[in-house]
Amino acid sequence: MKDIVVIGAGKIGGAIAHMLAATGDYRVTVADRSREQLDAIAPHEAVSTAAVDISDSVALDALLSGKFAVLSAAPFHLTGAIAEAAARTGIHYLDLTEDVATTRKVEALAKGAKGAFIPQCGLAPGFISIVAHDLATGFDTLDSVRMRVGALPQYPSNALNYNLTWSTDGLINEYIEPCEAIVEGKLVTVPAMEEREEFSLDGVTYEAFNTSGGLGTLCKTLEGRVRTMNYRTIRYPGHQAIVKALLNDLNLKNRRDVLKDLFENALPATMQDVVVIFVTVCGTREGRFMQDTYANKVYAGVVAGRKMSAIQITTAAGICTVLDMLANGELPQQGFVRQEEISLERFLANRFGRVYDPETLRLPKAS
Repeated sequence: MKDIVVIGAGKIGGAIAHMLAATGDYRVTVADRSREQLDAIAPHEAVSTAAVDISDSVALDALLSGKFAVLSAAPFHLTGAIAEAAARTGIHYLDLTEDVATTRKVEALAKGAKGAFIPQCGLAPGFISIVAHDLATGFDTLDSVRMRVGALPQYPSNALNYNLTWSTDGLINEYIEPCEAIVEGKLVTVPAMEEREEFSLDGVTYEAFNTSGGLGTLCKTLEGRVRTMNYRTIRYPGHQAIVKALLNDLNLKNRRDVLKDLFENALPATMQDVVVIFVTVCGTREGRFMQDTYANKVYAGVVAGRKMSAIQITTAAGICTVLDMLANGELPQQGFVRQEEISLERFLANRFGRVYDPETLRLPKAS
């Protein structure tokens, strides 16, 4: 059994711990500064908890020393300190961050590190990058890569057509921070919440618009090889216009604490959600201009005997799959590892990654 530390005892951290422990191959310590959050972790013989303040570097180093890996499910602004501790203690490091600045810090820390440093192991960035890169390798030359992902309520019932399904801090960060894109072959920065578009999938109409962080490291990997590449978050129509009014007209982009309080007290959370994944790649193959598309929906369901939301399933399964592949020697054991270095075929064949593949595993919908 390998000893793992999961930092962050929220819904995602709890799902990661349970998925790993249920295999019998991992012993998991869940760490958080909130004893209330830790007490809510589902009991399991292979799961223990530790009340640790991440700002206490001595306590954090003591917790990580001798472990196989640390997985960060903490808010994005705390992730850098966890990566630093992993470097000091010489263990593997994985995270779920979508924050661009944090990923750059992790990449810098990976130079000379004893373990593998693998950021962005969730849904987007994460699985979306693995899919996009896999499709891109099927072309002789690339023209465009368009990546769309959304975690949505199955039954929207408010003007925003939205329910909270994951980290409020992460959501707000995506809506405010600048976005990377490739336009006419050049890596550029574009504003969040702009370039709205509509598309339909399975008879349902969606809107999509720029949000920060979803491309991960794929921009640098494909820069100079693709004419256009962008990432946009999927929502039901009407969401973008209201959020833009909150951010700009009411200036809540400069009052994140107020916006967070508003979201968390006005938008109910839900376990009845669906994750929509839509990736389209165009380019030339054998002299013809061609298009390949990956489209998938993952619903809330039961995993390892526990009812989980779709965003819990996809995010937790993403980082658990990467950890499993690392433990099995399928990934580099040292230095910085990008998501696009991971084989989609091997990812989907993994015991955790199968939740993404509707052809190999039909999750029972949660009642």
